[in-house]
Amino acid sequence: MIRTEILATGIYVPPNLVKNDDLKEMMDTSDEWIRQRTGIEQRYWADENTSTSDLALEAAKKALENAKIDKSELDMIIVATLSPDHEFPGTACFLQKKLGVPGIPALDVRQQCTGFIYSMSIADQFIKTGMYKKILVVGAELHSKGLEKNQNGREVAVLFGDGAGAAVLAAKDVKDLKNDSYIYSTHLHADGNFAEELWVPGPGTGNGPQRVNDSKMNEGYHFPKMNGKTVFMNAVKRMPEAVMEALNANGLKIEDIDLFIFHQANLRINDMVAKQFNIPEEKVFNTIQKFANTTAATLPIGMDEAVRAGKLKKGMLVASAAFGSGFTWGSTIYRY
Repeated sequence: MIRTEILATGIYVPPNLVKNDDLKEMMDTSDEWIRQRTGIEQRYWADENTSTSDLALEAAKKALENAKIDKSELDMIIVATLSPDHEFPGTACFLQKKLGVPGIPALDVRQQCTGFIYSMSIADQFIKTGMYKKILVVGAELHSKGLEKNQNGREVAVLFGDGAGAAVLAAKDVKDLKNDSYIYSTHLHADGNFAEELWVPGPGTGNGPQRVNDSKMNEGYHFPKMNGKTVFMNAVKRMPEAVMEALNANGLKIEDIDLFIFHQANLRINDMVAKQFNIPEEKVFNTIQKFANTTAATLPIGMDEAVRAGKLKKGMLVASAAFGSGFTWGSTIYRY
């Protein structure tokens, strides 16, 4: 039975470390204010010459190295990002060029914080149907160039960091469905009724006769806007629902899961999700303290960090869930 195995992961973050206190030079904030509301202690921001595909490239190289495969073996590239190199073409094409693997399909996924789960699901379908055998899946974000780094944008600007995580997914002939390593299932959802609760209004074709309008830009339409309360309330509802959906689909219980790796948007959200299920603290792996919210990159970064920390080992059963702009949400269960 052909299923999808996660061969290995890799991550990359830019070298510029930005601590909470460093942000006081840009806006009225403090380390205590940020920690209490988000759990974030620091983040990494790229320099002016770095692009999203640059981050993706370094993470991809590490994932390929850890998977012990050559880039020529790849059948497809999928990149999840909300911060593309350019409006078009997709960032996956720029990554493909830099990686040096022309000819194979390269796909962008624009599902924000849920982007990596969506990308895993897409790769899983291609592999299970027998169309492809090895797919590179990347979550990469360069937020720092798109944040309003002043008092007006402080509630959003303090939340985000730059970084990339990658995973090599490969076809596997699974003999033992209970013990072999493979992706059990993925579950995807969206509700566009909330699309304007967390979004970047412009530039875009929904803003009148021109995609780019000076007056709109002067009003800050190109910076992210968030209704924090609505996002929080929906996240603590939808993520547990998605976890239960995945458990029920596979005939599993909470106690069957060895490790939970949730999207890293706010430590308070993850704590509330864990409390709803009475998940022991040692079974939840968080990275937001170190990297802040890297949207599509948080899950692969979490996977790789957990492996390096000795928290995630081959054979362990993992549940992941994410929630973000769109609104989109989803979950997956896999044996690593």
